[in-house]
Amino acid sequence: MLSNIRKLVHRITLYAAAVGMFMLVIMMFLTTSDAISRKLFVPIPAAYELNQYMLAVFGLLGIAYVQQTRGHVSIGLLIERMPLRTQFVIGSIITFISVLVFSLVIWWGWVEGIFSMKAGTASDILRIPVFPFKLLVSVGAFLLVLELLLTLIDNIRNALSATSPDKEIEA
Repeated sequence: MLSNIRKLVHRITLYAAAVGMFMLVIMMFLTTSDAISRKLFVPIPAAYELNQYMLAVFGLLGIAYVQQTRGHVSIGLLIERMPLRTQFVIGSIITFISVLVFSLVIWWGWVEGIFSMKAGTASDILRIPVFPFKLLVSVGAFLLVLELLLTLIDNIRNALSATSPDKEIEA
Protein backbone atom coordinates (compact mmCIF):
# COMPACT_ATOMS: atom_id res chain seq x y z
CA MET A 1 0.00 0.00 0.00
CA LEU A 2 2.73 2.48 0.98
CA SER A 3 4.70 1.65 -2.16
CA ASN A 4 1.68 2.54 -4.31
CA ILE A 5 1.26 5.83 -2.47
CA ARG A 6 4.98 6.50 -2.83
CA LYS A 7 4.81 5.85 -6.58
CA LEU A 8 1.80 8.14 -6.96
CA VAL A 9 3.41 10.97 -4.97
CA HIS A 10 6.67 10.60 -6.91
CA ARG A 11 4.79 10.65 -10.22
CA ILE A 12 2.81 13.79 -9.29
CA THR A 13 5.98 15.46 -8.06
CA LEU A 14 7.77 14.57 -11.29
CA TYR A 15 4.94 15.99 -13.42
CA ALA A 16 4.90 19.19 -11.35
CA ALA A 17 8.66 19.51 -11.79
CA ALA A 18 8.24 18.96 -15.54
CA VAL A 19 5.81 21.89 -15.68
CA GLY A 20 8.37 23.95 -13.78
CA MET A 21 11.12 22.92 -16.19
CA PHE A 22 8.90 23.84 -19.13
CA MET A 23 8.46 27.30 -17.58
CA LEU A 24 12.23 27.55 -17.26
CA VAL A 25 12.67 26.85 -20.98
CA ILE A 26 10.06 29.48 -21.89
CA MET A 27 11.71 31.90 -19.49
CA MET A 28 15.07 31.28 -21.15
CA PHE A 29 13.70 32.00 -24.62
CA LEU A 30 11.86 35.09 -23.42
CA THR A 31 14.95 36.47 -21.71
CA THR A 32 17.13 35.77 -24.75
CA SER A 33 14.58 37.34 -27.11
CA ASP A 34 14.26 40.35 -24.85
CA ALA A 35 18.04 40.83 -24.69
CA ILE A 36 18.40 40.54 -28.47
CA SER A 37 15.44 42.79 -29.23
CA ARG A 38 16.71 45.35 -26.73
CA LYS A 39 19.92 45.71 -28.76
CA LEU A 40 18.25 45.62 -32.19
CA PHE A 41 14.78 47.08 -31.86
CA VAL A 42 12.73 47.71 -28.78
CA PRO A 43 12.54 45.54 -25.64
CA ILE A 44 9.66 43.10 -25.21
CA PRO A 45 7.02 44.78 -23.06
CA ALA A 46 6.53 43.13 -19.66
CA ALA A 47 9.27 40.54 -20.20
CA TYR A 48 10.55 41.22 -16.70
CA GLU A 49 7.07 40.75 -15.22
CA LEU A 50 6.50 37.50 -17.09
CA ASN A 51 9.89 36.20 -16.00
CA GLN A 52 9.00 36.85 -12.37
CA TYR A 53 5.85 34.77 -12.63
CA MET A 54 7.55 31.95 -14.53
CA LEU A 55 10.38 31.89 -11.99
CA ALA A 56 7.79 31.46 -9.23
CA VAL A 57 6.23 28.52 -11.06
CA PHE A 58 9.64 26.96 -11.68
CA GLY A 59 10.79 27.28 -8.08
CA LEU A 60 7.57 26.30 -6.36
CA LEU A 61 6.87 23.25 -8.50
CA GLY A 62 10.47 22.05 -8.38
CA ILE A 63 11.09 22.11 -4.63
CA ALA A 64 9.29 18.82 -3.96
CA TYR A 65 11.25 17.08 -6.71
CA VAL A 66 14.49 18.22 -5.10
CA GLN A 67 13.30 16.61 -1.84
CA GLN A 68 12.37 13.45 -3.73
CA THR A 69 15.90 13.19 -5.14
CA ARG A 70 17.41 14.19 -1.77
CA GLY A 71 19.04 17.18 -3.44
CA HIS A 72 18.56 19.74 -0.67
CA VAL A 73 21.72 21.06 0.95
CA SER A 74 22.53 19.56 4.33
CA ILE A 75 25.50 19.76 6.63
CA GLY A 76 26.25 16.52 8.40
CA LEU A 77 29.58 17.35 10.00
CA LEU A 78 28.45 16.50 13.53
CA ILE A 79 25.63 14.06 12.75
CA GLU A 80 27.84 11.80 10.62
CA ARG A 81 29.94 11.00 13.68
CA MET A 82 26.95 9.78 15.70
CA PRO A 83 25.58 6.21 15.80
CA LEU A 84 23.36 5.26 12.90
CA ARG A 85 20.18 5.03 14.96
CA THR A 86 20.80 8.51 16.39
CA GLN A 87 21.31 9.85 12.88
CA PHE A 88 17.90 8.56 11.83
CA VAL A 89 16.23 9.88 14.98
CA ILE A 90 17.69 13.35 14.40
CA GLY A 91 16.72 13.14 10.72
CA SER A 92 13.17 12.22 11.77
CA ILE A 93 12.94 15.16 14.16
CA ILE A 94 14.23 17.62 11.56
CA THR A 95 11.89 16.23 8.91
CA PHE A 96 8.92 16.44 11.29
CA ILE A 97 9.73 20.09 12.02
CA SER A 98 9.96 20.70 8.27
CA VAL A 99 6.51 19.13 7.81
CA LEU A 100 5.10 21.48 10.45
CA VAL A 101 6.73 24.56 8.91
CA PHE A 102 5.60 23.78 5.38
CA SER A 103 2.12 22.95 6.61
CA LEU A 104 1.99 26.55 7.80
CA VAL A 105 3.20 27.63 4.36
CA ILE A 106 0.35 25.66 2.77
CA TRP A 107 -2.17 27.38 5.02
CA TRP A 108 -0.71 30.87 4.55
CA GLY A 109 -0.43 30.48 0.76
CA TRP A 110 -4.09 29.46 0.66
CA VAL A 111 -5.14 32.44 2.83
CA GLU A 112 -3.14 34.88 0.69
CA GLY A 113 -4.42 33.35 -2.54
CA ILE A 114 -8.06 33.59 -1.48
CA PHE A 115 -7.51 37.17 -0.25
CA SER A 116 -5.90 38.15 -3.58
CA MET A 117 -8.72 36.51 -5.51
CA LYS A 118 -11.38 38.37 -3.55
CA ALA A 119 -9.45 41.65 -3.79
CA GLY A 120 -8.87 41.23 -7.54
CA THR A 121 -5.15 41.91 -7.24
CA ALA A 122 -3.36 41.92 -10.60
CA SER A 123 0.11 42.63 -11.97
CA ASP A 124 1.09 46.17 -12.93
CA ILE A 125 1.68 45.94 -16.67
CA LEU A 126 -0.24 42.97 -18.08
CA ARG A 127 -2.92 42.90 -15.37
CA ILE A 128 -2.36 39.17 -14.78
CA PRO A 129 -4.29 38.00 -11.68
CA VAL A 130 -1.95 37.32 -8.77
CA PHE A 131 -4.04 34.74 -6.92
CA PRO A 132 -3.07 31.67 -9.01
CA PHE A 133 0.58 32.25 -8.17
CA LYS A 134 -0.18 32.71 -4.48
CA LEU A 135 -2.24 29.52 -4.51
CA LEU A 136 0.69 27.85 -6.24
CA VAL A 137 2.66 28.42 -3.03
CA SER A 138 0.20 26.07 -1.33
CA VAL A 139 0.43 23.50 -4.13
CA GLY A 140 4.24 23.47 -4.08
CA ALA A 141 4.35 23.29 -0.29
CA PHE A 142 1.74 20.50 -0.28
CA LEU A 143 3.83 18.42 -2.69
CA LEU A 144 6.89 19.09 -0.54
CA VAL A 145 5.02 17.99 2.61
CA LEU A 146 4.02 14.74 0.88
CA GLU A 147 7.65 14.07 -0.03
CA LEU A 148 8.77 15.01 3.49
CA LEU A 149 6.24 12.59 4.98
CA LEU A 150 7.67 9.80 2.83
CA THR A 151 11.17 10.75 4.03
CA LEU A 152 9.92 10.80 7.62
CA ILE A 153 8.47 7.29 7.26
CA ASP A 154 11.79 6.06 5.84
CA ASN A 155 13.76 7.70 8.66
CA ILE A 156 11.51 6.22 11.34
CA ARG A 157 11.69 2.75 9.77
CA ASN A 158 15.47 2.98 9.55
CA ALA A 159 15.73 4.26 13.13
CA LEU A 160 13.68 1.31 14.39
CA SER A 161 15.67 -1.24 12.43
CA ALA A 162 18.99 0.66 12.54
CA THR A 163 19.95 -0.58 9.07
CA SER A 164 22.40 1.23 6.87
CA PRO A 165 20.74 3.69 4.47
CA ASP A 166 20.76 3.41 0.70
CA LYS A 167 21.27 7.16 0.44
CA GLU A 168 22.49 9.84 2.79
CA ILE A 169 20.20 10.80 5.62
CA GLU A 170 18.35 13.94 4.67
CA ALA A 171 15.84 16.13 6.38
